[in-house]
Amino acid sequence: MATHIGDSTVLNNGVSMPWLGLGVYKAKEGEEVQRAVRTAIEVGYRSIDTAAIYENETGVGTAIKDSGIARDQLFITTKVWNADQGYETTLKAFNESMKKLRLEYLDLYLVHWPVKEKYLETWKALEKLYREGYVRAIGVSNFQVHHLEELRKVSEIVPAVNQVECHPLLTQRELRAYCKENGIQLEAWSPLMKGNLDLPLLTELSEKYSKTPAQVVLRWHLQNGVVIIPKSVTPERIRQNADVFDFTLSSEDMERISALNQNKRFGPDPDNFDF
Repeated sequence: MATHIGDSTVLNNGVSMPWLGLGVYKAKEGEEVQRAVRTAIEVGYRSIDTAAIYENETGVGTAIKDSGIARDQLFITTKVWNADQGYETTLKAFNESMKKLRLEYLDLYLVHWPVKEKYLETWKALEKLYREGYVRAIGVSNFQVHHLEELRKVSEIVPAVNQVECHPLLTQRELRAYCKENGIQLEAWSPLMKGNLDLPLLTELSEKYSKTPAQVVLRWHLQNGVVIIPKSVTPERIRQNADVFDFTLSSEDMERISALNQNKRFGPDPDNFDF
């Protein structure tokens, strides 16, 4: 169980990935994203999650370069966007991302959404990048069980990670069980329900554990074996989101949080997404 900000999970190919990372979705290119990444690294975060569509890879790259932290101490993730999916176009998109990030290699490259007719070809491109050593691990994002099953039929490499919307109102129990069974690490985007934390149970547990509702939810994820990348550009919030390693939720409280599930999405549904 994660008890320190530096703790990592080991992916199915032996690569270590921090349990906690900073998400930079909607962080503006330039000073805003640079400041967020700098703050996170100062606090002790070692994992940064961006994507081509966020249009802030350049700022992330600048902050990484300026951090003074050795490259092998950091875990950097980006994703190929839907419009760039397909074999050749993915390889080209990867090169673009690497230019912006100014990195020699990437730690994790994800297929951002399962674009029908395309994601299998996209995955072949990721396998090539992985084999050639440009990426330490490859994975997917927003894949349901049926997408993973389709991928399994044609792929040579099992995804190391599946990054999906996951939180107390969308616990993803079935998908979590499938990923665990198949050695795929589940990672939660929007782990804090886009800030919709005003639930009586979370208020109660917040008082019980002397933690904020957000910290209670992040701890719930960690104890479920889910990697988290809460996004924020506020230094104080970035610090608070990291202050989740000094307490443990009881198994009863874990169950009570899980019982909040309504299969409610705050983001798009992967099966009804306008690609």
